[in-house]
Amino acid sequence: MKKVRVLVVDDSFFMRKLISDLLKDSGMVEVIATAKDGLEAIEKVKVLSPDVVTMDVEMPKMNGLEALKQIMNQCPLPVIMLSSLTKKGADTTIEALHLGAFDFIQKPSGAISFDIKKIRYEIIDKILIADKQKEKSIKQWNISNEMKKETIMKDHVLTTESKTFSKATVTTLKGIVAIGTSTGGPKALQEVIPKIPEHFPYALLIVQHMPAGFTKSLADRLNMLSKIKVVEAEDKQTIQAGTAYIAPGNYHMTAEKQGTNFQIRLNQNDPIGGLRPSVDILFESLANIQFHRIFVVMTGMGSDGTKGLLKINKTEKDILIAEDESTCIVYGMPKSAINSGIIDKVVP
Repeated sequence: MKKVRVLVVDDSFFMRKLISDLLKDSGMVEVIATAKDGLEAIEKVKVLSPDVVTMDVEMPKMNGLEALKQIMNQCPLPVIMLSSLTKKGADTTIEALHLGAFDFIQKPSGAISFDIKKIRYEIIDKILIADKQKEKSIKQWNISNEMKKETIMKDHVLTTESKTFSKATVTTLKGIVAIGTSTGGPKALQEVIPKIPEHFPYALLIVQHMPAGFTKSLADRLNMLSKIKVVEAEDKQTIQAGTAYIAPGNYHMTAEKQGTNFQIRLNQNDPIGGLRPSVDILFESLANIQFHRIFVVMTGMGSDGTKGLLKINKTEKDILIAEDESTCIVYGMPKSAINSGIIDKVVP
């Protein structure tokens, strides 16, 4: 079996050593080099052409974000960001996904995480997936990058202030769109949510598998880019049309009827299949609600969402949608949903 060739980038010697050792111990990854900052990382990418790069977010001389920009512009390849959980770190990580990073991993205990082995399986799994999906992710990045350039050319006369949308709330809620996604989800959501029109008469309930702290940054970024309002969900929040609610990391999100309104409920019940939030939990909470419902399963590992779909008391008005394999970074969750035989539409 061919080993995945990885460049490890971190400003801490200890972190470079710890990450390199756990990758080597897997038997599936070859650490071809390490780099202590973004400048060194760019040079080594050019010379060594690794399959995958793991990149620390915060580094001196040149940080991970700036290095990522240059790598994706000069010689694009899968880059997995390693982030410490701070407000700045979370915001930077979401920005990194926008700039082309394949995915990110939260360091378990800050910038210097001597307990990095706690997440060794997550790191190895994501490296293997990134390598397997390398051609597809680079192709999608190139297409997305060209579209961004075209948009910039068309909108070059507009300032950030003039692009700010009024986010008028639609008073009548006509239905609920429930979306579940995982690996590749932030970029997929960024393709979908900003295209939704301003006076959309539905609410969107979104489960994106993501650690606590990062979902707020994701919601803020999508809100900035979108015509509708996008927020991190809060417990007992009234569900309104023209608003997207993203489940907070480490909380299950459900919807329940309260009189004539619908309300969001959050809980920290046991993870389902190791996941909290769980798409299955969200979908199941809508299973018997008599209302116009649209269920969407997007890119991600595993099968989260399928069990929830199978429990829906489906009516003729309901629409069940799965993302097409051609645009999925990981064709796991949509494939599982499609194989269940319940999906109505498969679309890119």
